[in-house]
Amino acid sequence: MFYGRNTELTKLNEMYTSNKFELAVIYGRRRVGKTTLIREFIKDKKALFFAASESTAPDNLLSLSRCIGGSNTAPIFTDYESALSAIFKSAENERLVLVIDEFPYLAESYRGVSSLLQILIDHNKDSSKLMIILCGSSMSFMENQVLGYKSPLYGRRTAQFKVLPFTFFESLPFFANYNDIDKAVLYGVTDGIPEYLNKINPQKSVQENIIDLFLTPSGHFFEEPSNLIKQELREPSTYNVIIEAIASGSSRLNEIATKCKIESNKCSKYLSSLMSLGLVTREYPYGEIVSKRSIYKISDNMFRFWYRFVFPNQSAIISGLGSAVYDSEVNEQLNAYMGLVFEDICKQWFFVQAKKGMKKHSPPFFIGNIGRWWGTNPATRSQEEIDIMAAYGGDALFAECKWTNAHVDVDILHNLKRKSEMFKYATSYLYIFTKSSITSRLCEECVNGHVKIYLLDEIIKTGI
Repeated sequence: MFYGRNTELTKLNEMYTSNKFELAVIYGRRRVGKTTLIREFIKDKKALFFAASESTAPDNLLSLSRCIGGSNTAPIFTDYESALSAIFKSAENERLVLVIDEFPYLAESYRGVSSLLQILIDHNKDSSKLMIILCGSSMSFMENQVLGYKSPLYGRRTAQFKVLPFTFFESLPFFANYNDIDKAVLYGVTDGIPEYLNKINPQKSVQENIIDLFLTPSGHFFEEPSNLIKQELREPSTYNVIIEAIASGSSRLNEIATKCKIESNKCSKYLSSLMSLGLVTREYPYGEIVSKRSIYKISDNMFRFWYRFVFPNQSAIISGLGSAVYDSEVNEQLNAYMGLVFEDICKQWFFVQAKKGMKKHSPPFFIGNIGRWWGTNPATRSQEEIDIMAAYGGDALFAECKWTNAHVDVDILHNLKRKSEMFKYATSYLYIFTKSSITSRLCEECVNGHVKIYLLDEIIKTGI
């Protein structure tokens, strides 16, 4: 059953009903649901769906010819120009959608395809009713070679869609059988990727799902990240150790390079490749665009989980010790792992409230950007961290996100207030998010309207 993506479908249908030439570019990481979205869009429309393959130009031309002809016995076009020209011609009098899935594969096998499309679009766009959808999983290729300024197709696209994983709140229908903590954990190990969400067995516990999917040699996720790295990058062994280093806590360039025994300049290039795939991101303290204090983090939580718990324990898992790995590694470190996941959920919550516009839970001001902050306290010269920070005009909000089994006491609020005073804003709003309970002492200090506390159950209720 198709779920979500209403915004994308609405826009695609608006483009379709324009009845004029349209070029939509759809891209995003593998498994995020791009092809499923496209198939849902074209299910009731006249369309040609061509899936390019990692093959030669003649092989892809053969497949395209069969797609145009509708059968394996259809006439074979002699070149791409005649094939694509035929598609444009067939759309002169009626609406037709042409989908080229995995466009980077086609462009790699036939390097002139982008220039050819440019020529055909420029020649036919005023008279054609063709709607073209170019789809790809190679983030860097789609952004640079299709959408980029130097691309032959630059300026021809009429819309672009970067398909992202579901947020925690969008993922909740997949977790209907679970309690609130389990919902967050399952989101934290799947990263909201639709294909991964569908692999969860709702009849099994979180522990059973993690063991079955990650910690069993036949499990669906046992080799998933490793296989994706092999598909996308050369030197997979080097990338594996870099991602593992970040997953295990190394975040600064020199820390990662030292742990991996790689020169810093080379390590930086490897990290750039991982960032182009959307697997790693470079993060700066909130409010800073460029900073020597930047850190690297794994932006895909499923990869972060896999490289933290599966990659270093593959021999044990292959030997049938998956349950032991769960007991000794996953269970012991899960709260620590979930810390960053919970921060992401809380950031998402702020944007959900802003969209809903409900005064009781809405942010105190417009939030255009939100993030973590870390740096030196000018008064004490000690290092400080703030989980979430945002500012607008003379106001700011500061949030602490506690994924812990312990009761959250008033000292957490006092510490957050102290850190907020490092910044000279006219008004500061303090938020505490926690998965567990809070003490009565903390409740008593929250009569101030500038202090708000949300437990996990309320985060979910107000975020739906």
